[in-house]
Amino acid sequence: MGGRKFYPLSPAQRWLIDMNFNRARSTMMNLSGLLKLSSGVDVERLAKAINETLQAHDIFHCRFEVHPVTSDICQTFDGEISPVTVEEILDEEFEARKKNLREPYRITEEPLYRIKIFETPTARYLYVDFYRAIIDGTALMLLFMREMDLRYRGRKILREPASFAQFVLEEAQISAAEGRAYWEKILAKFDRAKHLPPVDVKGVRAWTLGEYEGTFKNISESFFRASRRSEATFFLGAAMLTLAKITGAKDSVMSFVHNGRTSMAEMRLLGVMIEQFPCAWDFSDDMSVENFLNELEGKIRTGMNYRNSLDVVYDAGLDCATLIFQKNIVSDHVMIGDTTAQIIELPETETSAVQNSLDIEISNNESGLFDFFVSYDAGRFSAEGIKKFAATFDEVVREMQGEKISVSKILRRQQTLRR
Repeated sequence: MGGRKFYPLSPAQRWLIDMNFNRARSTMMNLSGLLKLSSGVDVERLAKAINETLQAHDIFHCRFEVHPVTSDICQTFDGEISPVTVEEILDEEFEARKKNLREPYRITEEPLYRIKIFETPTARYLYVDFYRAIIDGTALMLLFMREMDLRYRGRKILREPASFAQFVLEEAQISAAEGRAYWEKILAKFDRAKHLPPVDVKGVRAWTLGEYEGTFKNISESFFRASRRSEATFFLGAAMLTLAKITGAKDSVMSFVHNGRTSMAEMRLLGVMIEQFPCAWDFSDDMSVENFLNELEGKIRTGMNYRNSLDVVYDAGLDCATLIFQKNIVSDHVMIGDTTAQIIELPETETSAVQNSLDIEISNNESGLFDFFVSYDAGRFSAEGIKKFAATFDEVVREMQGEKISVSKILRRQQTLRR
C-alpha cells in the first residue's frame, strides 16, 4: 500500500457513513431508480455510454477503506470500474428480481454503485443505484444522466471532468475554526422535545419509515413570479413557523438541505456536494413576514459561508426537522436519445428506514403547483399527526403570502385553532 494515495472524507461523507453504521442494514443510503426504456433504445450502445461516463469521473473509482496507519476511514480513487452489460431475463424473473434490486451496501473496498440493464422478451429496463456518500441527486440527474445521454447520442464531451478527489483535498486545507463557534451556538439551542412535533406513537421500532405526500392547495408558482421571493427561503420560513405553531414553542430550530454548489466549477463536479445547514429563529421578536423572510435569507447566506465547519454539526448527530426544496428536478420520465424512459416506482424493502426524524421535500410540478413529500420516524410520529402537520403547513403558506402580516399573528391564529 506504500504507493497508494489516501484522501480524507469530506464532512458530509463522514456524516453519511456514520449514519449508515448506526442503521447498517438499511437501504436509506441508496440513491436508486428504475427506468422502463423505450423499445427504440439500443441497449448495447446505452451500456457503452454508461461505461464511458463511469470511466471518465474519479468519483466512480472511489473506494472507502480503513487507513493502514491511522485506522480512520478514508477514500481512494484508483478502483476498477465494474462494467455494465445487458442481461437477458424472462419477464417473470425480472418481476421477482425487482423486489430485491435495492440492497444495502458493504461500504469498504467495494464499488459504491450498481447499474444494470435488463432485456426481457417484452421490455427493457435500466436500474441505477449509487451510495449516497459518493453522489447526490443533483449530480445524478443533472450531471450523470445528461452526460450518459450525450454519449449515447454520439456527442463529444468537450470539457475535462472535474476531480472530486482534488476538491476534497483542497476543502480539507481550508481553516474552519471561525464557523465552528457559529454552529455550536445553534446546536446549543436545539431541543428535540421542543423543536419536533409531539411524540404520539409507542411500540413501533425506532427509525421505521413513514411516508406522507400531497400538494399545497394554497400557493402556486405565480406567487413567486410576482413577488420574486426565493421558493427555498419561503418554504423554510413556513416550515419553521409551522413547527413553532404545532409545538407552542417561541422559537424554531431546523435544517435545510442545499446542493452545496455555489460556483460554476462546483456545478460541474460529479460527487456528493449536498450539505445540511441548521438554522435557528426566535419568534419572540415580532416582525412582519416580509422582514422575517428578508432576515432569514441573510441567515441562509451566513450559514453557506461556514460550510467548511459543518463537521461540528454532523459530529453532533443533529436530528432536527429538515427541509429540501427541489426545482425542476423531479419528473416521472427521463429522456434517452430521442426516446422517453418512464420512471418505475420501486417497492420498499424490509431494510427501508428514515434518515432523519422528519424530512420535508418540496418540488414544483408541471401544473405550476408544489408537491410535498414527508418521510418521518413512524416510531415517534403517527400518520394522523403528520397529516395534521401537513394541513397546518399549507395554512401557514397561505397566510404568509400577505407579507405585511406579523409572524405573531400567524402563531396566535394557530393557538386559537388548537384551543
